[in-house]
Amino acid sequence: MKPVEFHPAATAELDAAVGYYEQCVPGLGIDLRRDVETAAKQIQAAPSRWLPYSKRTRRFLIRRFSYLVIFLELANKILIVAVAHGKRRPGYWHDRI
Repeated sequence: MKPVEFHPAATAELDAAVGYYEQCVPGLGIDLRRDVETAAKQIQAAPSRWLPYSKRTRRFLIRRFSYLVIFLELANKILIVAVAHGKRRPGYWHDRI
């Protein structure tokens, strides 16, 4: 299996979302982080299983939070380029690929 790596901006997005949900309901941000970590493991196990999102990327939908984990499969790793809310600012992350 290829290692999974988060783009620094994707890590910042995840941290911001976790902080927001923690302010709303204690423990909810932790649930989001756990769901993203589970998504990363599932992506690592079978990257081609997830739906294409753009020419080079695929996406994993975290339904409970309406977040997309957008990733790119490279020769030596899987790069998570965004942890994006599914309803806000579509495509803002394109310059990361």
